[in-house]
Amino acid sequence: MPPAARAAPVPAVPPAAQPTVVDVPTGPEPAPEWPDEATESAIRAEVRDRGEALSPPVPAEEEPEVVDAKALPPLDELVNRLPPAVRESLEDLFRARFIAVRRVPARALKR
Repeated sequence: MPPAARAAPVPAVPPAAQPTVVDVPTGPEPAPEWPDEATESAIRAEVRDRGEALSPPVPAEEEPEVVDAKALPPLDELVNRLPPAVRESLEDLFRARFIAVRRVPARALKR
């Protein structure tokens, strides 16, 4: 074997420089353990003693939505209200197209 083909000796790696072994889970995570019946009863009793409700509050009844009877403006009129620079930016950034005018129900909006 020629001298160039021989492998150079590998220096010993100090223990601090050795890679650490990480335990990686390979399967699905185990299901969380739920409290047994006795623990559940104790938790419910403690909550009652503190005066807290055991069930979530009932949502308030929604008032019927008042719909404005006047007609919606035409799409072109609304689009023309936007400055040209804004329309160009919307087109460039989002490829936004205005296709229809619709009413949004009040319950869909954040309060």
